[in-house]
Amino acid sequence: MVRLLLVLLLADILFGAGLAVKILWWVALAVPVVRVLGFVMRSTNAAGGRGRWCRG
Repeated sequence: MVRLLLVLLLADILFGAGLAVKILWWVALAVPVVRVLGFVMRSTNAAGGRGRWCRG
């Protein structure tokens, strides 16, 4: 019985880790897209020129 519980626990941990990695891949793909869209669609200032696109 203990072996079965350990196998089930291991399967649960591996499934959870796989799901987390899959979510992190989607986040890693979305962040550069949002950065590029922010660079392309940045607003203009009062003089008509474009402001800084990076706050860093």
